[in-house]
Amino acid sequence: MMDIEQIMALLPHRYPFLMIDRVIELEAGERAVAVKCVTINEPHFQGHFPGVPIMPGVLLTEAFAQTAGIVALSAHDELAGMAVYLLGLDKVRFRKPVRPGDRVLITAKKEYQRRGIWKFSVVATVEGVKVADGSLMATVAKQEE
Repeated sequence: MMDIEQIMALLPHRYPFLMIDRVIELEAGERAVAVKCVTINEPHFQGHFPGVPIMPGVLLTEAFAQTAGIVALSAHDELAGMAVYLLGLDKVRFRKPVRPGDRVLITAKKEYQRRGIWKFSVVATVEGVKVADGSLMATVAKQEE
């Protein structure tokens, strides 16, 4: 549905902080399913943890936020390239470790949008097993220089 070039046209994030590789399902303004292909070449694995590489939970949270950003920014053409600022996280749980070689599916579903605030439920799975979930709030705004 969206390749990396299309994702980069919508989101302002770039390597090494672009946490999603592809969007395989998109209902603009409502729901998205993104893919993160985890590889040992990612810089955080040098120190998290040597000999037992595990993707940091904060980076899974960023993948949640970027997938939610795709949902929000796809709602209206004029939002493309704007920033999605994370406002809060609620009940985020990390249930299983994510390791190099895993293909993580990240789902973000809009729960509501009111007065510029979006709330999403988010879930990450690897091979059908839930590895993380929770909810987040965000807002869309012009990027600050």
